Amino acid sequence: MNIVRENLEDLTTLLKVTVAEADYKDAVEKTLRTYKRKANLPGFRPGMVPMGIINKMYRKSAVAEEAYRTASKSALDYLEKEKIQIVGDMIPSDQQKPLDFDKDTDYEFVFEVGIAPEVNISLSAKDKVKKYEIQIDDKMREGYRSNFVRRFGKLIDVDTVEKEDALTVTLDQATLQFQEAYVGLIGMDDERRKPFLGKKVGDSMEVDINELYPSPAQRAATLHVKEAELADIDPKFTLTINQIRRFAEPELNEEFFKTAFPDGTVTNAKQFAQYIDSQIAGDLSRETEYMFTLDMRKFLLDKANLTMPAAFLKRWLFTINEGKFSMEEIEKDFDKFLDLMKWNLIQKHYMQELKLEITPEDALNEARGLARMQFAYYGMNQVADEMLDNYAKSILGNKEENRKIYDKLTERKVIEALEPAITVTPTPISAEEFAKLVEKVQ
Repeated sequence: MNIVRENLEDLTTLLKVTVAEADYKDAVEKTLRTYKRKANLPGFRPGMVPMGIINKMYRKSAVAEEAYRTASKSALDYLEKEKIQIVGDMIPSDQQKPLDFDKDTDYEFVFEVGIAPEVNISLSAKDKVKKYEIQIDDKMREGYRSNFVRRFGKLIDVDTVEKEDALTVTLDQATLQFQEAYVGLIGMDDERRKPFLGKKVGDSMEVDINELYPSPAQRAATLHVKEAELADIDPKFTLTINQIRRFAEPELNEEFFKTAFPDGTVTNAKQFAQYIDSQIAGDLSRETEYMFTLDMRKFLLDKANLTMPAAFLKRWLFTINEGKFSMEEIEKDFDKFLDLMKWNLIQKHYMQELKLEITPEDALNEARGLARMQFAYYGMNQVADEMLDNYAKSILGNKEENRKIYDKLTERKVIEALEPAITVTPTPISAEEFAKLVEKVQ
């Protein structure tokens, strides 16, 4: 076995690995014995095919496979022994010469690797990154309060139509009638909603169902027919209002607080106001932390100023995707991919240098948070610990979700560890201004 390293330009290295017959012979014989044991050819009992036939059928491919496997493993062992950090994976080089597995016994395999640049970042209090603080305003409070209490409200009958009411109507034609049809004003724009405003139970009006509901699916649902049947129905109807219902928020009384907060954490209007502010602050904190993460990432990328083996990485992407993407397609988003690779190197550097680690408990807590948010999305704010833990474990059991959680925790660990080394500047900002920043970044 012989390995020669040849450095090229652009942080790329060739590894020329020569393997002799002695390096792969035992593996080849073992492979052929396996083929013999499993061989099932006409005229021979299973496992009794002569070795000469097995050699003739399989030796060449076995030699090629085992010689390559031996060479690639040796190359990877060499990289590890020499502590050479690479980006991407090792790939066969364009400089690979044809190999004759019929005549030769020694083979030279040529591999190409991209060398990772050294991460060397000097941080001090002179380095500054903004950390935005979105200011809570009354509009946010009212929006959150309204969304929260609506879960405990109910529909009540009213006399006069207003802009967000739900109507039960009869739709009449000379030979066709649809009773108990539903018309929801909350989903309409002002123009379509306008003719209904101020109307009362028993009032009638002429409508064109096509204008009332531009979507065929909506028209079919209102008339209780299939979409295919709409073409045979005249869209002009006389609409008569049978019932007007309006959503009514619950009173903030003892019954509401017991229902909304069965654990007794909120029992009066003052505590409810404090709860609203705390929930809004939590939501806003997640948004500002996300922006801070993006800003820290950009700051560290700029500070590191890493030079990557770009040409190699393009070839690597093309190779591992087996031609699924053209080089032109790879070029299109390559800058974003390169930044991601650089960021991964920076994170790996600090995880090792600062001896940071992610424990199984860290991952479980993160998964619990995701589970809690998913339950809350469906209005389940109080979930038993056992149910929460089981759902969190199922999230971690999903390979893709597990990877996302560990990636997120790695990023968080690194940024939290580096915050004290720089100056983080608290920066108040309105929700509108912050939204513009997010839009600009995206």
